[in-house]
This record gives sequence, structure tokens and C-alpha cells, in this order.
Amino acid sequence: MTVASVADFRGAARRRLPRFLFDYIDGGSYAEVTLGRNVEDLARIALRQRVLRDVSALDLSTELFGQRLALPVALAPIGLAGLNARRGECQAVRAANACGIPFTLSTVSACDLDEVDRSASAPFWFQLYMIRDRAFMRDLLARAAAMKVSALVFTVDMPVPGSRYRDYHSGLAGAPGLAGASRRAFQAMLKPRWAWDVGIRGRPHTLGNVAPVLAGRTGIEDFFAWMRNNFDPAITWRDIEFIRSEWRGPLIIKGILDPDDAREAARVGADAIVVSNHGGRQLDGVLSSAQALPPIADAVGDALAILADGGVRSGLDVVRLLALGAKGILLGRAWAWALAADGEAGVTKMLKLIEAEMRVAMALTGATSVADINRSILV
Repeated sequence: MTVASVADFRGAARRRLPRFLFDYIDGGSYAEVTLGRNVEDLARIALRQRVLRDVSALDLSTELFGQRLALPVALAPIGLAGLNARRGECQAVRAANACGIPFTLSTVSACDLDEVDRSASAPFWFQLYMIRDRAFMRDLLARAAAMKVSALVFTVDMPVPGSRYRDYHSGLAGAPGLAGASRRAFQAMLKPRWAWDVGIRGRPHTLGNVAPVLAGRTGIEDFFAWMRNNFDPAITWRDIEFIRSEWRGPLIIKGILDPDDAREAARVGADAIVVSNHGGRQLDGVLSSAQALPPIADAVGDALAILADGGVRSGLDVVRLLALGAKGILLGRAWAWALAADGEAGVTKMLKLIEAEMRVAMALTGATSVADINRSILV
């Protein structure tokens, strides 16, 4: 199959993955209104085409936290992404390293910190939720600090998990015990290539970083039960002090949609924020990232670095979010689909597609560097 776009990778992922895994990546919460808005609102942003500019030399590099990036993008944290391909997070970090951008490992990854660190040839980022068990958090942060982790992405928009209807329909959620396991096993049997490469050759399936506290339980139900019982809904801005006491490197707060929260993140000493609605997977009906980003950029200015995610399906979308005020863009579903489609090679190809599309968008708007991408290139 010829792959020419992120949408092509999505189609390939649908064909390769069992339904419960594809819907877990692809779906959003409730009626998926915000999931749709993320894509639609970005697509509606008109770029201002300019002509007769010297665009023979384009510079797509940027700097974040003292690290020079080949592109102003990073791979966002995605839970269970390692089940999309055999030892998937390890394949993804190798692709990100080779392309000169950061990879972000999720707290709830399939491969743990140690395995990903062994696969990485350059610094990567680690994403953390606020867990009730602070000793467990201290251990994770200490392990991360001893590895190649260069920045911490602290996700704050999930004190409780959103309700994702697709997961109930697929049997990933709401079907405990033998009934749920049987549904998932049947779906896996319909995808023999995945079942052999990931389900069998990809063992052990230990749910990575949370395996020690699951005490040998490795089922999907055990994982979701742990999430429900251990994510801390009592988290407040005061808890950032705890994170800062345990982590000395760059701190990125992910899940900001309101200018007042952006100001508070700057006040407590965050180095960056991610303007994000969790890919439309938490509170349905909230603003898209494209809608939320400009007032946040206006509110905090240069007080911290502003990153953004949500609905990015092309290099044009990367340019659009940069023009709205972001300094860097996190790619989520795009890399998960590419990983499912063709492993490390798929993620590499996806990043090359994003780069090529960015070059076209920059050349035809007259922006020769990432610093030139601002609201002046928008209609």
C-alpha cells in the first residue's frame, strides 16, 4: 500500500490491529465532539499564501530546554502504545532519536523505563500522572533521573478518566473477566499477523512501569482497575511542589485549556505547558486546542514555553498550531497509527511526511524558519 499521509497510516492501523486496540487509540470520550473539533478547527484555519520570496533555504529546527531539535515536534505520551507493535515504545524511541526529536514515554506504557532507556540513543521525555502512592512516584522519578530522561511531562487533566464509549463497545472496558477476555481474544484471532508478532512474540506483556504495583496481575482489567483506584482526584496546584522536590529537570505541565491555569502554571515555576484536551478523550464539549491556544499564548507570553497537541494530521497542522502561538507540537495518534502500520519504519516515514508537508507550507507562506511562523502567516 502506498502511504502518502497520516490518514493512510490510520487506515493501515485499522486493518492491522484488533478492534479493541484500534478503538482505544482512535476514539474519544462520550459523543467525541471535542475529538472532531480538534481536527475540524485546525482544518478551518486559512494560511496566507505569499509569492516571490526567497525560500530556497528553510530551517525547520528549533531549541527546547537546551536541546536542538531537527523539527519543532515531539512524540506525545500514549498509554499502551507498545501493544501496537512488538515492543512498540522501543521502536518509537529509536525512530524519534534517528529523526532528531524527543519521544515521550507514558506512565502507562507497555515497555518500562529501563527497556526504553536501553533502546534510546538520545535523551527522551517521561510522562507522569499524579498517583495516590507517592512512594511509587518517587521511585519512578528517581529511576527517570538516573536514565536518559531529559524532561518530565506532568499530565494534570486526568484526575478521573473520561468515559469512552468505544472502549465499552469493543470489550476493552465494561466487560470484566472471561467475557471481556473472550471478546478480545476473538478480535485478536481475526488479526493473525498482530496476534503472532505482538501477542506472542511481543511477550512479556507486563504493563511496563506499573507492573511492580500490579503484583503479577497482567490483565487489561487489572490495569484499568489500578488506574481508577490510584489516579489522585485530590490533586491541586500545591502538589507541583512535591513534583519539583523530586524532579530537578525541565517540567512540562500537560492539559491546559484556560488562560488562568496557564498563568498559574507559570506562577508555580513550570518550564512549559501543553495546550491540550487529552486528544478529546476526557471532557467532551471543551474547546479544541486550536481555539484554546491563542488566548493562552496572549496570557503568558514568554513566561514559559507553550507546546500544543490535538487534531494534528499533517505538517500543515503543525504550522497552523505554531502560527497560533505554540513553540512545539506533540504528535499523538499520528505516531501510534504509524507504529501499528509498520513499526519503527512507519514512525520514521510519518515524521518524514510531516517534515515534507511543513516545508511546503513554510515555502508557500514565506516563512524560512520556525521563528518566522506566527500569526502573520494566517488569514
